[in-house]
Amino acid sequence: MRDRILAFLVLLPSLVLVGIFVYGFIAQTLWVSLTDWGKNPAQALALRPELRFVGLENYRELFTGFVDVRFRQSVVNLVFFTLFFMAGSLGLGLLLALALDQRPKGEGFFRTVFLFPMALSFVVTGTIWRWLLQPQGGVNVLPTLVGLPPLPFPWLTTREQVLVFDWNRLPFYTALLVGLVLLLVAYGAWRGGERRRLFWSLLSGGVLLLWAFTLGSRVQLLPYPEPHGFSLALIGVILAAVWQMSGYTMALYLAGLRGIPVEVLEAARVDGAGSWQLYRYVIFPLLAPITLSAMIVLGHIALKIFDLIFAMAGLDYAPTDVPAIYMYLLAFRGNQFAKGAAIGLLLLLLVALVVVPYLASQLRKEVRR
Repeated sequence: MRDRILAFLVLLPSLVLVGIFVYGFIAQTLWVSLTDWGKNPAQALALRPELRFVGLENYRELFTGFVDVRFRQSVVNLVFFTLFFMAGSLGLGLLLALALDQRPKGEGFFRTVFLFPMALSFVVTGTIWRWLLQPQGGVNVLPTLVGLPPLPFPWLTTREQVLVFDWNRLPFYTALLVGLVLLLVAYGAWRGGERRRLFWSLLSGGVLLLWAFTLGSRVQLLPYPEPHGFSLALIGVILAAVWQMSGYTMALYLAGLRGIPVEVLEAARVDGAGSWQLYRYVIFPLLAPITLSAMIVLGHIALKIFDLIFAMAGLDYAPTDVPAIYMYLLAFRGNQFAKGAAIGLLLLLLVALVVVPYLASQLRKEVRR
């Protein structure tokens, strides 16, 4: 008992500081997001502004208001950036790890080269790649080395979009995606014999899909069509981000490959498994926990991305916006602190949706052990 009290007293200062400067400020941000701070320019920078409670009005305006179309494009940019960034980093990292796992000559040198970008900050990476992606130099002049004309593509300044969709279809697409994910979870629960998890996953996934195909397609967030899509100006940003983080995933995968017991691989070969079967049925399944851990880290980085885009494209170019940049513009240039706080809470929620389930699953595993 005495040891527990002593341990509590040692941790108490840290708990108090975390409670005040983390959770206290989160609570303050939540309160600000529910007020009208910034709507009245005369009150925005007042020493003691008169705040009026408006509930979820700021959140409603962000998703359905006429003036916040840039925020909605930034959300679309964030989704596409996260998907392509994670896929590129995981895919390239896995390929590099598989190549190094063959123990080529100079393995130590190549491993150092691939890991080197991780030592740089995103600001340095962005500065380097901004120079490489200049319209009249860098990557665009590479074809001239073999006698071809230079590339005309304006990497960071194009306004072209692909995969364009109407913002009014967002509820339908969201319900459809979540429903399909829940059905995938149900399939995994069925294979694992988890009946309770199977039941609830099937039920919730079925309800969402039913709603998507019946009522979801009729929901109108705006009284007019508002097209959004994948901005091609993000391609250069994604290339820079993948270049920096693929070394991290390579290190994780290489450690996982080197940690697979030789006996397991030899047993599979004795059973007649070829090279492709060995990777498909033995190695890749054993790397699944590493893939999940890497996805959590990469997703966390992608959702909070700010400095890389700031260094490459600046703050004032809408086609490369992400919510963190739009939050900065609203709060610190437009003095619309309530809307900025609302965006901050939305980002916190997105990060929590990625991190909390992973932490909960890891805690359950530890409890079972």
